[in-house]
Amino acid sequence: MQTLLQNLRFAIRQLRKSPGFALTVVLTLALGIGANAAVFTLFDQALLRMLPVQHPKELVRFEWSGGFSGSASSFGGDLNNYFSYPMYKDLRDQNQVFSGMIAAIRAGSGISWHNQAEDEDVELVSGNYFDLLGLKPAFGRLMNAQDDTAKNANPVVVLSYDYWKTRFAASPDVVGQTVLIEGHPFTILGVAPANFQSAIGGYKPGAFMPISMVETVLPGTASHDNLNNHQSLWLTLVARLKPGVSPIQAQTSLEPLWHSLRAYELTLYKNRTDHFKKRYLDDSKLKVLDDSTGFAPDRMELKTPLIILMSMAGLLVAMCAINVATLLLLKASSRAREMSMRYALGAKQSRIVSQLLLEGGLLGLVGAAAGLLMAPLVTNTLVRLLTSANPGEEPYSSAIDARVLLFTLGVALVASLLFSMAPVLHFLRPDLANALRQSTGTASKSSQRFRKVAVGVQIALSVMLLGGAGLFVRTLNNLHHQQVGFDTSHLATFSFDPSDSGYGPDRMVPTVTNALDAVQRIPGVLSVAATNDAELAGDSHFSGFAIEGHKTTEDEKTDFEAPWITAGYFATLKQPLLVGREFTVADSHDAPKVAVVNLTFAKRFFGSAQNALGHLISESSDRSETPALPDTTIVGVVGDIKHQNLRTDMGMAVYRPYPQTPHPSGVKIYARTSQSPAAVESAIRQAIHGMDPTLVVDGMRTMDDQVDRITADERALALLAVGFSALAILLAAVGLYGVLAYSTEQRTREIGVRLALGSQRSGVVMLVLREMSIIAAIAIVVALPSIVLLARLFRSQLYGVTTADPITLIGAVALAVVMVTLAAVLPARRAASIEPMQALRTE
Repeated sequence: MQTLLQNLRFAIRQLRKSPGFALTVVLTLALGIGANAAVFTLFDQALLRMLPVQHPKELVRFEWSGGFSGSASSFGGDLNNYFSYPMYKDLRDQNQVFSGMIAAIRAGSGISWHNQAEDEDVELVSGNYFDLLGLKPAFGRLMNAQDDTAKNANPVVVLSYDYWKTRFAASPDVVGQTVLIEGHPFTILGVAPANFQSAIGGYKPGAFMPISMVETVLPGTASHDNLNNHQSLWLTLVARLKPGVSPIQAQTSLEPLWHSLRAYELTLYKNRTDHFKKRYLDDSKLKVLDDSTGFAPDRMELKTPLIILMSMAGLLVAMCAINVATLLLLKASSRAREMSMRYALGAKQSRIVSQLLLEGGLLGLVGAAAGLLMAPLVTNTLVRLLTSANPGEEPYSSAIDARVLLFTLGVALVASLLFSMAPVLHFLRPDLANALRQSTGTASKSSQRFRKVAVGVQIALSVMLLGGAGLFVRTLNNLHHQQVGFDTSHLATFSFDPSDSGYGPDRMVPTVTNALDAVQRIPGVLSVAATNDAELAGDSHFSGFAIEGHKTTEDEKTDFEAPWITAGYFATLKQPLLVGREFTVADSHDAPKVAVVNLTFAKRFFGSAQNALGHLISESSDRSETPALPDTTIVGVVGDIKHQNLRTDMGMAVYRPYPQTPHPSGVKIYARTSQSPAAVESAIRQAIHGMDPTLVVDGMRTMDDQVDRITADERALALLAVGFSALAILLAAVGLYGVLAYSTEQRTREIGVRLALGSQRSGVVMLVLREMSIIAAIAIVVALPSIVLLARLFRSQLYGVTTADPITLIGAVALAVVMVTLAAVLPARRAASIEPMQALRTE
């Protein structure tokens, strides 16, 4: 211990003697380690952290395979992750391997408190939800099985802790009071625990309600009769394994039960072919999967971007370690006499090694501490970039917890060990006689070789990061210049759902119409329209259709995008009308049914847009049943657009007039303006509130902002990749400059002799540059194929660009060449300015 304290005091003195050097090393490490800590903070929460519930490793979820026909509603992920409510009850009540099973679905609902209404994320859960998760209330009580009995018989709600603090001012008096949800009174039972958000990972609902209240909380689902419908998928299921039961054992045990339940549900389908029976029953399996971190489709979309960012951050910290190793080797040259003297006076090799490792470890820890100070800010920025969350609504925290602290400490220790080995190896076998004769340190061939290799590695890594950044920047640019099929400029958009304020189905269409009229009267608004299927928002509303004269084949897709839109929708979006007409106010509820199809639909079934006009179609949710008589006339054909996102086409689509929908729901309103859309936002809110103060205007933004939101992953990757590559190229330039400057100083006498013998100063410049140019060329040659190979691993994140994009590769090489040239110019000029006589007198 005494030796350790002596080494520590000596290490601190060494750093104090060279404050500039110490500060440079600490800042270098802070950049790399801080970036790693920031990315890992989000990576841990999104992909690794277990749910804050009792025994999370016992939780499992389910995924099925096989055929299906019916309706489905999801909040992300594959359809195979969702189940009907009757299937949930059967699996819950008839299994032998689970101690309990819960069902949940995330949704949005209107919550009114003290005459102030707002849209809020909510979660509909089975009554045993909190009991199975082993949670205790912060105040009041939590929901139980007795609070989830018959349909619409349990108007109770549990508030999340964060929502209770922000909306209800953390008042314990709210327990037992009434809050309006979709205009209906619900009694507040209590408040969920502070550390719990949801069993759905990455989701932060404001309130929890019983599944039995689904038709009250989500009025638009009433027509599906979801609580009794075997052919309506909408719930995610979570179960807790009994002690001693593994997921594999549970899956094996459930196989006969799953088969029998599917066999019963097959009887509910009529006139099914043998092929469908085979797919639905024989090919169907039920998988039991780990759910300790929670099912989170939104979160899983972050998986690839976060892996890429972690890889980039790892490369950056590697560059920092290499850079510090180079700096330590340069400093080691000035300590050659010191270390040689200590060896000559009898110091043991182990004492020298421990001293150098301690000095490196101290630098690493200080650098880690500095990195942790900057990590929360970077993490918060990263969360907002990747999730497009508004301030205060971030789904993930930027706080540094014990897990992040331990990870950062591990990174710091590994980096410290790596860069400390450079001076350790340098001083393991010093040339005592030569070192003691020299007034300045003389670098050994091995240390010179290490510095050159280190610089080459830094150049290669910086080129790789530059290449990755170039691919992501090109992808983002391609997406932003993608033709979406309508004009996104000067377009304001917001959600409007009168049912949030208690409006019944009979009042939905008139209220939406009045809202459109109110917005239309605002100065600066050129046109306004609405749809129940928002553009470029990831939404999708499908419905099955039968086409007059077309015989559907087995396995043919008959479900198409089916938005309900108001009059003037295509004119407002400036989506081109190719033939026919668009809807008008005359296409009311009592008018003949009409539809407008897109060009893809028209070509698929009628050969051309013109031929589609006048043909009849009918909605048909299940083609096994006798198709409904065609009753809807195609009156127009519009151009194709990008709908869910910028990467994929909409496919076939059938547009119908919103007043003719049998089940009116909330809409997304679009307002085309003559000025900046932001200038009319306040007027829009006033116009809507002027109709009824309880009506909610939610998610007000411009369409250009919406485009930015759906490219959040690409934008975050591009910005952070550019940032990482800029830091990398800066580090490489610093390392290159340091090596060249030191090498030039060591060769002062040689350069003086060359000049004295008649060498041109331009030749001296080339002498300095030639060696480093060779190293840079080798590094670039190695880096280029590495860029292509690594790009193939994240090909799914690219768009409109190949993994071997020549523009990106040429750009990366050009920037690297510029960096090498700039870093080498000053040492080369210094070498060329050496005076021969002065150089010959230098020891």
